[in-house]
Amino acid sequence: MIITRKSIPRRTMLRGLGATLALPLLDGMVPALTALDKTAAKPITRFGVMYPVNGMIMESWTPKSEGAGYELTPTLGPLAPFRDQFLVLSGLACVPTPGRPGGAHAKASTRFLTDVSPPTSETFLDAGVSMDQIAARVTGQQTQLASLELAIESGETAGACDVGFACAYTNTISWRSANTPLPTENNPRAVFERLFGDTGSTDPKARRARILQDKSVLDSVIDEAASLQGALGRGDRVKLVEYLDAIRDVERRIQKAEEQSSRELPIVDHPAGIPATYDDHVRLMCDLQVLAYQSDLTRVVTFMLGREFSGVTYPQIGVPDAHHPITHHQQEPEKIAKVAKINAYHVTQFAYLLEKLRATPDGAGSLLDHSIMVYGTGMGDCNAHDPRSIPMLLAGGASGQLKGGRHIRYPKETPLANLHLTLLDKLGVHLDRIGDSTGPLDDRALTGL
Repeated sequence: MIITRKSIPRRTMLRGLGATLALPLLDGMVPALTALDKTAAKPITRFGVMYPVNGMIMESWTPKSEGAGYELTPTLGPLAPFRDQFLVLSGLACVPTPGRPGGAHAKASTRFLTDVSPPTSETFLDAGVSMDQIAARVTGQQTQLASLELAIESGETAGACDVGFACAYTNTISWRSANTPLPTENNPRAVFERLFGDTGSTDPKARRARILQDKSVLDSVIDEAASLQGALGRGDRVKLVEYLDAIRDVERRIQKAEEQSSRELPIVDHPAGIPATYDDHVRLMCDLQVLAYQSDLTRVVTFMLGREFSGVTYPQIGVPDAHHPITHHQQEPEKIAKVAKINAYHVTQFAYLLEKLRATPDGAGSLLDHSIMVYGTGMGDCNAHDPRSIPMLLAGGASGQLKGGRHIRYPKETPLANLHLTLLDKLGVHLDRIGDSTGPLDDRALTGL
């Protein structure tokens, strides 16, 4: 048999005005032999973490029954459209190792991916390599960026930190080494430029001037995209058009946010490019995450919806109270109801991300089919600061390695590190141990076999 179909190089870029745009994974990039049979091409598995903060009202989170017939709780209700595509995991623990007392929030965020508690020393940072960075060391060999660390709150202006612990412990969940916490980025403009480049000044005034005077960076690559389309099949042409439209839309929204912020905030307390509302900010960051996956610029992304100890208010959902103080609800029904409302609101943001992933084609499926998306936090009951039973769910198909639609209850205080071992294995990283792990989880429960 003679194979005449040509394969487009995977790292083909569109270039113009100093900007480069990575292309999404197109069928034409699949080697000629596997192009004849899409099932022969192994899909790329992406990994993502969305981290809410300050613990949870566990009674409103945890389903009462196990297995496929469980009822969605009020907090999990926004995920109803994805019921068959996520797993609720109960019984996992993020218990700190013995050390300096206090620091419940610092320990929660630090241990969530490192499985190591902050140290007794007050003079240096010391934790452990987070599992997202362990994965990024391997997947990053195939991508432009090893990982992205996103956030909604700025670590520079977020306010108080846990008493006796450096702010780094509450500002990030990602650690490149035991002594190197990775800073998060909450400015969509900066994320966009990290993904697709920036030829202008970093000064906000100069940047806004460039936005008003210059054409979109995409305009300079339209001709090149048009010439490439001639060599693509019909399905690939549709993918390319949708991808360029998505980038243009994200760019437009960032520019609009910058223009609005300059009008509404004459004294700029936050970097330009941050939308005025929490919803718009989160969703723009989610869109950037999807673009990063779609273009295979990175396969590992962590996203903090706040920072531990956060005092953000949520008047848009009828909760004008600062978040952290009301989590110390002392069993007051009104405060419990408010915290539960915040918890459910955060879950709606995760639902938005899942919808974007599900709507984005990827090979023979969608990005959601080929992703492992983690939603959870290192603290369970918020009033008690209890790390012995934390909220955790997994969404996505992991390229055929996960089957959703069930609530799985593990024995009490099963180390969260056991889940990390299991997920790393699904990402192609095989370890015997991480943190306080005692072994991987039973994979039959996660795969539904």
